[in-house]
Amino acid sequence: MAETPMPMGSTWRRSVRFVITWVKLSWKDILTIAIIGATSLGVYNAPVPFTRNFPITFTTSGDIVYPDLAYPSNRGWVISPTLSGVLSSVIPIAVIALAQLRIRSFWDFNNAILGVLYSLALGALFQAVVKVLVGSYRPYWLDVCQPDVSRAAANNDTGLNGVGFRQIMFTPTVCTNTDTRALRNAMTGFPSGHATAGFAGYTFLFLWMNAKLKVWADFQAGFYWLALLLAPALGAVLIAGSLTIDMAHHWYDIVGGSLLGFAVAVMVYRLLYAAVWDWRFNHIPLRRDRVFDYAAAAGLMPEIKQRYVFTTKLGWGRKRKSGLRRARGKGADNVRNGVNSRKDTELPEQPEEVERIPQERVSYPSPAAVRGDTSQCGGREEMV
Repeated sequence: MAETPMPMGSTWRRSVRFVITWVKLSWKDILTIAIIGATSLGVYNAPVPFTRNFPITFTTSGDIVYPDLAYPSNRGWVISPTLSGVLSSVIPIAVIALAQLRIRSFWDFNNAILGVLYSLALGALFQAVVKVLVGSYRPYWLDVCQPDVSRAAANNDTGLNGVGFRQIMFTPTVCTNTDTRALRNAMTGFPSGHATAGFAGYTFLFLWMNAKLKVWADFQAGFYWLALLLAPALGAVLIAGSLTIDMAHHWYDIVGGSLLGFAVAVMVYRLLYAAVWDWRFNHIPLRRDRVFDYAAAAGLMPEIKQRYVFTTKLGWGRKRKSGLRRARGKGADNVRNGVNSRKDTELPEQPEEVERIPQERVSYPSPAAVRGDTSQCGGREEMV
């Protein structure tokens, strides 16, 4: 007798309902990303509202000498702004997508991808606002400005030309370069956009990889996992450090952008996951439509350790059987409802099989040692 195939219509309807649910939960966030991106672009191209002084000193021959601002402006980028943005977004997203071949969780994939985008969007907005309202002269400012101090008297509406110690401080009004876009770019160095993007994208990837690989958890992970975990940190440092080669930024521009990107990524990760550093829960993606019950989850650690992780060691991760599809049926729902009857509270689903750690791989003191009776164990703590 031929087996009756599953109707395609029911699968299609479930998929449509799932997409509709996702849109209802996420449309505000997607819209916010678009608004933040547009705002960042608008702010970045806005006029600089404040006047900042810069020094001009001279040798006896009349040549301008101020090395910190006198680097050449035509060296070009080691890593262009566009490439920096691509590296800070595409590589983290690609790593997260490839890891889903083992993790196989839509909500983890959803939260991780959105986390990268949130981090980059917020970092871009903050650095754009600070660039315009604070800013700093880039190391090649004098080469772009081409100052002529004889212009100071005729262009001194602010009263800030020829002021300070020995009257060596001037404003951009003494510049002979008429390219306003180049002048604006050269006076908006703080914080570094490269460093902000690099540390935003790669710090989020670092936190996500730490949670999935369980490098710092309840067992000693392999050194190779630690080396792999540090790859995103190395990527961020290389992007930021390249700016000292092409002299596009001062060191404090780079440090400021790096701290900004790092802080944004940490806050975004905690927004989307149950913890940042707590190894028990930092791999669990949070949901918009339910509450994660930490107290109940702490009592279900064998089940907690089975889901949303990449590593498969000492009870962590689920060893899947080829050709089988993971069930999410009534049994898991009944387990959750038996522990907590609230519909808006999320607890980890019970897996079909829980990997048990062999007793010989767990060490603990003997009962005699716990009681303090050393006569039965030769005066030493007996380990099983």
